[in-house]
Amino acid sequence: MSHGHGAAMDEHASTQGPAGPGEPGAGDPVPKTAGAAPPLATDPDVDLHVPQQRQELRHHPAVRLGTIAAGGVLGAFGRYGLSVAIPHARIGFPWSTFLTNVSGAFLIGVLMVLIAEVLPAHPLIRPFLGVGVLGGYTTFSTSIVDTQQLVVAGAARTALLYLVATLACAVLATLAGTLLARTVATRRRQA
Repeated sequence: MSHGHGAAMDEHASTQGPAGPGEPGAGDPVPKTAGAAPPLATDPDVDLHVPQQRQELRHHPAVRLGTIAAGGVLGAFGRYGLSVAIPHARIGFPWSTFLTNVSGAFLIGVLMVLIAEVLPAHPLIRPFLGVGVLGGYTTFSTSIVDTQQLVVAGAARTALLYLVATLACAVLATLAGTLLARTVATRRRQA
């Protein structure tokens, strides 16, 4: 399709200026220089004259994804360790998953207060701890699988109790973590 109508449209589109339709300069060709690389795209919200905003360009997605992955590995090891330490019977209450999700929800509450209200956080702290470690540690999807397995095994009451307790306790644990972190932070400021 190099000689067809689509190629002509692509060639025409590449010679358009940065302005949109109806704006001054719309349709003006951009001068091309032989062998020159096209300009790199930048975030339109970043003012390159402001040093703090220029720093946004340093954080490459691979660094953020690697940070999240490293945290996720650590969180998953913690979750696995808890499941080995507290195994449960096929029709028994899944205490390890329950404790993992409730403690993880508590820690998420604490973390969000610390990085949003108390400490100046490095831009990779939240992806590492919040998304990575605590995202890898908590396992709400496993709680749904546990619930399904309890129902299949004939323990519907235990399944319902487990499902309701997990959701209610996780929400309350997040609230408790948030309140505790705010209380400690307020007392430290007053001291």
